[in-house]
Amino acid sequence: MKLLQFYKLQDEERRLRVGLLKDGSEIAVLREGLTAMDIIKDSGNPSLLAEVEHCKLDEVKLLPPVTHPEKIICIGLNYHDHVIESNMQVPKVPVLFPKYNNCLAGHDDKVVIPEEVSQCDYEVELAVVIGRTASKVSLESAMEYVYGYTIVNDVSARDIQLNEPQWTRGKTIDGFAPTGPWIVTGDEIGNPGQLGISLKLNGETMQHSNTKELIFDVPYLISFLSRTITLQPGDIISTGTPPGVGMGKNPQVWLKAGDVVEATVEGIGTLRNTFAAEHG
Repeated sequence: MKLLQFYKLQDEERRLRVGLLKDGSEIAVLREGLTAMDIIKDSGNPSLLAEVEHCKLDEVKLLPPVTHPEKIICIGLNYHDHVIESNMQVPKVPVLFPKYNNCLAGHDDKVVIPEEVSQCDYEVELAVVIGRTASKVSLESAMEYVYGYTIVNDVSARDIQLNEPQWTRGKTIDGFAPTGPWIVTGDEIGNPGQLGISLKLNGETMQHSNTKELIFDVPYLISFLSRTITLQPGDIISTGTPPGVGMGKNPQVWLKAGDVVEATVEGIGTLRNTFAAEHG
């Protein structure tokens, strides 16, 4: 099942609606007033999935598939080759940093590069959406707490991130976590450790890998985090990016106004965003 949030282009009030993508182009629209979070929290209630109408994908503007998660937890340095291109040491435990709700952007949203940022970088990531409250869960049971998966582009201001004592300010700029285009439920994905993952910049492939290269896989991350952080339905865990980021290129590649970034994960789809200057 592909769960998405949107508003209809013809709706001047831009009311948030929730739907299920049926065949790649048709949306089964659920009753008004629902959010994706309602469905995630009460996923065992089939009445929430009652279809009230249908519309086409090209008749809507997609929104982030979860609009107000309690937590967005990102994992750094989680692919071996990305660690190498970053000139850092392979971590012995997961490297964590937050993003916040102000970072969220939807599919086809413009991402604004602030005037003070000159080294804006892309990072395609598989993201896990938690479906049940998880506290101190075992490695063996960790996957029972997954609702589904989406894509995050962990946009990063490298000139801020790497010149301050911690990464947070360079990672949490408004719009610097495009997410989507929808959530695919765990039953459709199967093994999240065998998914192709790639990113194109203006049509050119910049990142290309597979989630089997993760240092810390999805079950480990859920179990590890839940030891000390209670995970709630709708929380997002962004599992890290593979090699090929702009910082690691020679010469380095930085995002600029007009650039189009397409982040793709096998079984989910493609998240596309255009970048824009703050002024101009």
